[in-house]
Amino acid sequence: MRIIVYGSLRRKQGNSHWMTNAQWLGDHELEGYALYNLGHYPAAVPGEGKVYCEVYRITSSIMAELDELKSNTKDYKRELISTPYGSAWIYVYIRSLEGVPRIEGGDWVKRAGDMK
Repeated sequence: MRIIVYGSLRRKQGNSHWMTNAQWLGDHELEGYALYNLGHYPAAVPGEGKVYCEVYRITSSIMAELDELKSNTKDYKRELISTPYGSAWIYVYIRSLEGVPRIEGGDWVKRAGDMK
């Protein structure tokens, strides 16, 4: 199975250790999504724009760990989307983003000075 990550799970980010045993497949610009800054991590939602992501091949045990990590907040739902590397799971934010700054460039790593 594959997963597409866009924030703290990306390489050299705060939660990248969760991806230690995953196989990096490549980078991807995900069209039709918008990225928002929630502080320590981002939120991706369907919308105008693009989001810079990384796609990984993962095991079912890694997926179970990521589901546990994401379910602690109950702020995300997992959806299956198409990527150049095949279908991949993405965690989409499901809460209101009213008043939350958008990362206009769509890149969590380069977010400083890129919010409106």
